[in-house]
Amino acid sequence: MTGGGNAEFGNAALSDRFTFEGGVMELRDIEIFLALAEELHFGRTAERLHITAARVSQSIRKAERRVGGLLFERTSRTVRLTVLGEQLRQDLSAGYRQITDGIAKARAAAGAVSGTLTLGTMGPMARTIKPVLDLFASTHPNVNLRHREVQPPAPLDLLRSGDADVALLYLPIHEPDLTVGPVVHVSDVLLMLSTGHPYAERESICLEDLGDHCAFLPGRLPASMEAAFQPFHTPSGRPIARAPRRPSTWHEALDLVTTGHGVLGVARDAAHFYPWPGLTFIPVQDMPPVRWGLVWRTADESPLIRALSYAATKSHQRAGT
Repeated sequence: MTGGGNAEFGNAALSDRFTFEGGVMELRDIEIFLALAEELHFGRTAERLHITAARVSQSIRKAERRVGGLLFERTSRTVRLTVLGEQLRQDLSAGYRQITDGIAKARAAAGAVSGTLTLGTMGPMARTIKPVLDLFASTHPNVNLRHREVQPPAPLDLLRSGDADVALLYLPIHEPDLTVGPVVHVSDVLLMLSTGHPYAERESICLEDLGDHCAFLPGRLPASMEAAFQPFHTPSGRPIARAPRRPSTWHEALDLVTTGHGVLGVARDAAHFYPWPGLTFIPVQDMPPVRWGLVWRTADESPLIRALSYAATKSHQRAGT
């Protein structure tokens, strides 16, 4: 790489390119590289950028050819930055943010957003993204942000009905009519069960233990979302049974668990927000954390939604996560 990162990006901001001795790196390829450097997972990077995993691989190979060395060490199970990749990440990240900030400021100067934006969240989950909402409110004082409650058994209903413009939902979501924006929160998975349950006195459980008990079928949601909290099989392949009753609201689910009719995988936040008598929460050791992102109808993306998405990205960067 030639020259200083910020100086090079001064030209890149005009041409959407970054010049190397071996060629030119497009701004989109820089975005893909930085996203993969953060996610360290080709599939999650593809989902985040709304492209295919093959497109991510192609972009990284092209960048490596132009730089003249490997940027990532890949195995069948892990992806890690090389020393060269970490150096490039450090050199590019500040400049890339400078470009995206400049574009956002230009858009804001071209026409400040105003109006009403309706955000759907599951109960008090809006509190988990308070920095995002505070930044959005401070930078867009003419926007009225309304809140609607999303019912966990049917998390996509408010979006599909048009009663919410954007929603804070757990991932993954692979719906052709919906766009998944930036990830804004990550939560560990706990098992919510009654205090009389045989597992209630344990400090933690593992996924294999779930094969011995019934989990609730949460209602109308895609299989990918259901599996995020309620896997279909244990690691050994045993099916995880579903309880016969389907709660239609979150409070029905709380009541069914409290009365011993089943168990339910939930975000760690639920233990803080819902300390009901008769309920207990225990960690599931080998469940991966669940990511939460902003989601909206692709056909109805608007300047208001883009402004909230940008505030989420900016807040994420400030937090250094």
